[in-house]
Amino acid sequence: MTNIESKITIQKPVADVYQFLADLNNHQQLMPENIYNWTSTTDEARFTIQNMAKLALKVSNRIENQEIQIIPAEEPPFAMELKWILQGDGDNTVATHQISADLNMMMKMLVSGPLQKLADSETSKLAEILNNR
Repeated sequence: MTNIESKITIQKPVADVYQFLADLNNHQQLMPENIYNWTSTTDEARFTIQNMAKLALKVSNRIENQEIQIIPAEEPPFAMELKWILQGDGDNTVATHQISADLNMMMKMLVSGPLQKLADSETSKLAEILNNR
């Protein structure tokens, strides 16, 4: 299993960060430019990654103000799980974005860089959006 992680501190209470992340409609704002054909509800999102794949994701578990687990809603190109873990201390929240993917060596070489870039992009955009609210 390949594990990718990106962590950032956001100057908002954990409840505010959780409320934003718990709704998959908000995740479109976190996506890089190579994501298109986005459709979503509170619990599911479908989109296409340019030159890669179409994905359908759904929330599998929410622990209020602590964690949101997201898994494929349809058969993905490889087994994967996305997770947001939140730790709050009053006015600040540490948000950790984890991507776990079952990749063979060839796939790991091809996609681990783009997945790390995706995780880093999502955490920085999350901080940018919420710190400016």
